[in-house]
Amino acid sequence: MICEPVTLPQRPLISTRSSARFFHLVDAIARANEPTPTQLTALERSYNSTGEFLSGCSEFHGDLIQIHAHGSRQLGTIVRPRDGSREGFDIDLIARLTPEARRKYEGDRGPALLLDRLHGVLSRYAEAHGLQLHRWERCATLEYSDGMFADIAPVIDAPLLAAPFGDTHGLIPDRELRRFDSTNPRGYAKHFDLAAAISPNFTAALSFSEAMDSVTRADVTPLPDAQEVFGRLLCRLVQLLKLHRNEAFGVVQVGQDMAPSSVFLTTLAAMAYAVEAPQPHESPLELLLDIVVRMPLHFERISRPDGTEEWVLPNPSAPKDNLAASMNLPARQEAFFFWHRRLISDLNRILNAIEHHEGMDVLLKALQAAFGSHSAGAIQQAQAERQSASRAAGRVTLISSVAAAPINVPVRSHTYFGR
Repeated sequence: MICEPVTLPQRPLISTRSSARFFHLVDAIARANEPTPTQLTALERSYNSTGEFLSGCSEFHGDLIQIHAHGSRQLGTIVRPRDGSREGFDIDLIARLTPEARRKYEGDRGPALLLDRLHGVLSRYAEAHGLQLHRWERCATLEYSDGMFADIAPVIDAPLLAAPFGDTHGLIPDRELRRFDSTNPRGYAKHFDLAAAISPNFTAALSFSEAMDSVTRADVTPLPDAQEVFGRLLCRLVQLLKLHRNEAFGVVQVGQDMAPSSVFLTTLAAMAYAVEAPQPHESPLELLLDIVVRMPLHFERISRPDGTEEWVLPNPSAPKDNLAASMNLPARQEAFFFWHRRLISDLNRILNAIEHHEGMDVLLKALQAAFGSHSAGAIQQAQAERQSASRAAGRVTLISSVAAAPINVPVRSHTYFGR
């Protein structure tokens, strides 16, 4: 596992203007695949209602501290789910219990009892509100209105003050429901935020900002300024990775899912960003491409006697938790490297379409192959809207691949609901 700067492969020089337009394109794709403020408000209202119901039930009376979001919602990296048949989004929730609740769930049956109680209470809630409920290995999923899905898992507070982020450490039932595993969703969010807060070292920041200003002047809809873009680079990269992963692996097939987990990709991206961000880069695009290239360097590959490999990626907030555990199948490991090569190839194809002015048709095909029809459609719609607005204003718009720019979607809220 390499955590120091390394010499990465040389790539052709990229013009500052193409870099700025590429990054605007990335921003547009991410925005088009985020929930709207209205959807987030509805989801917040739904899971707050669920939390109030849980806290009022006898099974968790005096034990439930809060229901809070974790994962992509808390990190600011949420994107549309892999199931393209619905408009809703998926969210991960934690039913957080007091340390004293641990005494109620001791012994071999403790984890199963905890999940049984959670499922029982949620069953009553689902029946009262006409919702669907599904039970899984260590959580339950509520289907809210408008296609919103919420995975709710129980976690008992269990501070480990000697460990990094140990004050928020907790215990979650393992998948076999025989013991409790180490977990720390709130600590993981702190780790991610610390990485994201590292200021990137851009040697051509002024010229990049000027290029972005030029793009803004050329477009009808307002675009984020350079400092706003710099401040969410890591979040945008993770969204990009997940969208490409979703398109590459398609809809989940039971027992056949070879896709790398979101937490695996997110952790690799955060670790690579922490190493690369302080190094000199001409632009955000150069930084993003270097992060993508070095992602496979940030987990340990241990050779086994039978010739296979064990991958290890310790959870930075719960060291006993191996975030690469789900990757320890040869087929899944092979699929990861195949996906990683495809990601680099697809990004280069999109960049070439912009850099060499290959036309909007070529660009849209490259976008659809990389990030799906929804992403390509959002860019196409934005282009059509800008053409229409330009005609109305008496201006002429040249259609080319360099014209791609974000649609006007409100900036993602950074509020952490459920606190």
